[in-house]
This record gives sequence, C-alpha cells and structure tokens, in this order.
Amino acid sequence: MTSLHSTQGTAYPAHEPVVAVVVAAGSGVRLGEGGPKALRDVGGRALVAHALDSLAGGGVSRAVIVSRAELAAAFADALADAPIPWTLTEGGAERQDSVANGLAEAERVAPDSRYVLVHDAARPFVPASVVAAVIAALRSGASAVIPAIRVIDTIRVADPHPGEATVVDRSRLRAVQTPQGFDLATLVRAHDHVRSKGLAVTDDAMACEAIGEHVTLVEGSRDSLKITEPFDLLVAEAVWRRRTDALEGTVW
Repeated sequence: MTSLHSTQGTAYPAHEPVVAVVVAAGSGVRLGEGGPKALRDVGGRALVAHALDSLAGGGVSRAVIVSRAELAAAFADALADAPIPWTLTEGGAERQDSVANGLAEAERVAPDSRYVLVHDAARPFVPASVVAAVIAALRSGASAVIPAIRVIDTIRVADPHPGEATVVDRSRLRAVQTPQGFDLATLVRAHDHVRSKGLAVTDDAMACEAIGEHVTLVEGSRDSLKITEPFDLLVAEAVWRRRTDALEGTVW
C-alpha cells in the first residue's frame, strides 16, 4: 500500500543522525570498458562521490558503501574528500543480500541512527531536496518512504499472442527511485523475513510490504536518473554541467 506525502512547511530536528547504505557493487558491464560503475568519472569525480555529496546535502550524517572488498583502495581514493564519514562492507550474491550486509554494518557503525536510507550509487545526482523530503517523511512517522516520478511514456503490456499488447493507464503509474528511507529496525526485520521465506524483492520497499508495512511516496526528480548504459552517462554529464554552470552563474 502506498500514499503520497508532503513535507512543505514542516520543521524537523537536524541533530537526529541518519545513516545511508549506498549499494555500489555493480560491475558496469553495460556501460562498456571503464571499470566498476560506481567509480566511473563524471565531471572529475566518481559517481559514488557525487552520490555522497547529494546524500550529505539532504541530511545524511554517515554512509556505508556496499561493494567488493578488493576495491577498498579505489573507493578510498574516490572518496578522499567525502563530506561525511563512510565505511566499506562486502556485497552479496544479490542486491537484497548486499543491502542486508549494509544494514548490519550500519547498525554497527551508527548505533544511534534510527533511520536508514538505501541508495544506488548509480543515481549520483539525486537532488538534496529529495533526500531531505525522504528524511522528513520518516521523521513525521512513516516507516517506509520512496521517491517516485510520474511515468510520461505510453505503456503497453505484452499479450500472450505475439505482436499484441494492451495499453495501461499511465495516470496512476509511478517510476520508483532512490534513496528509499526506512525505520532502520523495520527494514532489518523486513530483510530477515524475506530471507527466511526465500522471497526475491527488487527493492527494499517490497521487503517492507512483505511484512505488512505501509509505503509512503514523496516526489522524486528526473535528475535522479539511474546510470546503466553509455547514453545515461551523457545525460549525467549534462546534469552535472547544468548544476556547475548554475553555481557559477552561467546560463545555457
């Protein structure tokens, strides 16, 4: 079950710590040559570095990076100027395994954090305002929060008969993004549940729904594109350049 949530005009305590689990284990095969996805360069910084900038700007106080242990030195170089403390922990066979590992590390390094955000390093340019909106929804009582945007394409569902498809009413469709925010204890319990039941989930909100938790939606952003293919890197470069020019007072 999902609902929309507005945080306009509401103030929340800034001292309450928030930890983020940043999933950064993708190999980047579909991007072509160039190494692990999270360490690809845009504007002179690795994608994971941009992601931590965005998370910190929205109110995250500490991060757990989930990736391969042999990349520890590369991440240390990429995050030498990170705005918040971070640690690296080993990923798992599937994304949900990686998140579970990240949650265990988050509980260890940030025992005072009640809230956790789970973010894909492949979404480096999520606006800080979206991060802040997710956190604000948690602080106002939501246990599971996801940013989402309206679907603008016409969508069809393929029928069993080859070449046939049915149009779906897109007015009710939303594309889900990250960071997704959760009450930390609730998300740990949700992951324990899906693991014990052998359930496969494609995001963490699904894990929470599996234990009956309500999911709240906040407005996402098209800047929060997920980098998967070479074209996405070109778009990411454009987003970075627009932000840089805006900071320098350039209009283009």
